[in-house]
Amino acid sequence: MFPSARPQRCWVHKARNVTNCLPKSAQPGATKTMQEIYNAEDRTHAEQSIEAFAKTYGAKFPKAVAKITEDRDELLAFYDFPVEHWIHLRITNPIESTFSTVKLRTKVTRGAGSPAAALAMVFKLVESAQARWRAITGAHLVSLVRAGARFENGILVERGEQAA
Repeated sequence: MFPSARPQRCWVHKARNVTNCLPKSAQPGATKTMQEIYNAEDRTHAEQSIEAFAKTYGAKFPKAVAKITEDRDELLAFYDFPVEHWIHLRITNPIESTFSTVKLRTKVTRGAGSPAAALAMVFKLVESAQARWRAITGAHLVSLVRAGARFENGILVERGEQAA
């Protein structure tokens, strides 16, 4: 089974929710600290950045800090996958990216007429868009993830080490 059914919440939406709890003057610093969490090289550094965020903003803005600390496990779940997959898991919103072509075309055509025509149009648009999609890095590791292999900070943990 996958390490987490939902690797992470969308960081863009999370950052927006956090900054909505802050005054305008504190938003640039908080955004920079959240970027440090998001772009940390491993889970340890990400945890340290979360603690720094909590220490800096916790006294004045506990609601903003709670939004990060309460979802810590979900936000950092991608560290439980192979390091080669992190770039794909850090993408902020793959669903919106996938359907942006469809959304654009349906706005231009002002609807597709019948439900069957809409389905056919969506299928053809997604089929043509997939030619431009980026191939997954470390595709050979997908079978390990699906088989339930455990990764820590992106590195495969051997079964003997799991028991220890």
